[in-house]
Amino acid sequence: MLKRTVLVAALAIALAAAGAAAAAAVTHQRSHALAAGRSTAGRVTLHKTKIGKILATSSGRTLYLFMADHKGKSACYGKCATFWPPLMKKGKVRAGAGVKAKLLGTTKRKNGKLQVTYKGHPLYLFKLDKGAGEIEGQRQDFFGGVWYAVSSSGKANKKSAPTGGSTTGTTTTTTNPYTTTTNRY
Repeated sequence: MLKRTVLVAALAIALAAAGAAAAAAVTHQRSHALAAGRSTAGRVTLHKTKIGKILATSSGRTLYLFMADHKGKSACYGKCATFWPPLMKKGKVRAGAGVKAKLLGTTKRKNGKLQVTYKGHPLYLFKLDKGAGEIEGQRQDFFGGVWYAVSSSGKANKKSAPTGGSTTGTTTTTTNPYTTTTNRY
């Protein structure tokens, strides 16, 4: 009788674990689908941020360029593209006010899909930017290059986000999904 009770308990735990794993897999797939849906472009706009006016999606999410990209081709794949989703073409890409339509274009990714470019730079979002005007990805140095928001001229906006504090000593802490580093200046 004791063996049967233990067997039933073990079976119940196994079924519960399998159910939790299935639910997690469905949730994981759904979150990737939502992220992919948010990283498509129909319109590229100009949005005001703490570092000035920069390119953004129609919902105001900041667009970045990656200094490791060369000759209009993306160097961001795999884990890089998880944290820096490429802005993929969805239908006709249109320029919003202040954005130069002639600078918009596309580049083909390894999977054959088209990524939106501006003045030849492939465009990306940053996973940790949650809303309009956020610039958490600005000046981040990951995956082999530095990331910058894009100006309306198509150049990297290299400004630092303004911070409060004293001018006698500055400590900069950069948090990312992998490590936290602190630099004293």
